[in-house]
Amino acid sequence: MPSVSWRGGEVDVAVIGAGAAGVGAARRLQLLQPDLSIVLLEASDRVGGRARTVHPFGANGAALDLGCGWLHGARGNPWTKITEEIGLTVDRTPAPWSDGGRQFERGDPDMKAAASAVADFFERVDDYDGAGDTDLSAMLPADEPWRERIYALGAFMTGAELPKSSVIDLGRYDPGSGPDWRVREGYGTLVATYGLPVPTILGVEVNRIDHSGADRLVISTSKGELKARAVVVSVSTNVLAAERIAFWPPLPEKIEAASRLPLGLANKLFIQTSEPGMFPEDTHVMGSRQDRRTGAYQLRPFGAPVIEAYFAGDLALDLERQGREAAFDFSVEQLKRVFGGGIGAKLSPLVASAWASEPFVGGSYSYAVPGASDLRGVLAAPHNDRLFFAGEACSRARYSTAHGAYESGVLAAEAVAGAL
Repeated sequence: MPSVSWRGGEVDVAVIGAGAAGVGAARRLQLLQPDLSIVLLEASDRVGGRARTVHPFGANGAALDLGCGWLHGARGNPWTKITEEIGLTVDRTPAPWSDGGRQFERGDPDMKAAASAVADFFERVDDYDGAGDTDLSAMLPADEPWRERIYALGAFMTGAELPKSSVIDLGRYDPGSGPDWRVREGYGTLVATYGLPVPTILGVEVNRIDHSGADRLVISTSKGELKARAVVVSVSTNVLAAERIAFWPPLPEKIEAASRLPLGLANKLFIQTSEPGMFPEDTHVMGSRQDRRTGAYQLRPFGAPVIEAYFAGDLALDLERQGREAAFDFSVEQLKRVFGGGIGAKLSPLVASAWASEPFVGGSYSYAVPGASDLRGVLAAPHNDRLFFAGEACSRARYSTAHGAYESGVLAAEAVAGAL
């Protein structure tokens, strides 16, 4: 990435947060107004935010995504085009849950009944026309035989339990048309590589933005002060809600919006297999049929000798607090249901995420509490044409996705360009 100088402590535009939204905002600004001085400020030691790729088998081994991993709505997803433009590889293998994908129990009559019940639930969510908002658990009949399965899938989608999440918000969710594809080199690699042309400072924590002056905003950081004509804030809602960044004058409407659009939690555990071909490649299986506290397991993604275990909601938080070994033990017990009691001896924990504990994130992706869906617009709204906001939580329909974050960054950049 380019070397950075604050030119005497002043830039045209400062972008705070080097995730998909911040990188997207900075790159679009470079395109729209190449004469502007831009700096990307990131509190952690890397670019990518909630897109993070690791290589536990070495640089030439499998790329494993600890954060976002799928190009949802891939044909219309801007990251798909960017992937190819920067020389990375779009893998078009059908997602295991899609038509044409590989599900270990696809032919099971019980699983067909479960899939039908899940489809009915989401249809009720989409068709909801109540006088006010309510939580997702209200969309479940009391006698629903697949209640636990729907609770589990609801947590996978929102990162939170059904009683916490807004029906209206989920009804607005639309990641776009087309299949779900992947980036073979990793989504985290994609975002970080795309951000390379942006002047970036890592390990700098912003703690205050003074927007009271007539001409310049004053940004107080762990490495000193910086003045800017405009600022794009693209940090997570949990960081904003905790007021890790103080605004002067205060912006209570932003803090309230962030607090009612909190981050849910989804974590991954990658489990190494002792026999490379012991499972079918790119195949999906649920750990439990009748318990909402279940993991979802993708066997041998990209043919790698691993299982990707995925946990969400309260289960994810409990396992994160207990540690990687607890998540591994939980996964092994679930996998024994499918593959028999001897499977545990052939598995070992490899690497895991812990997004709730990430100090500059605090979770995975935003959900709206009942009544808060419209606050996504409040969060996204610019303030006085000098202070701009971006991030997946700002997206009305594509929240929780990296392309929703990117698109919000592009909108913020276009607003900055117009204002300057």
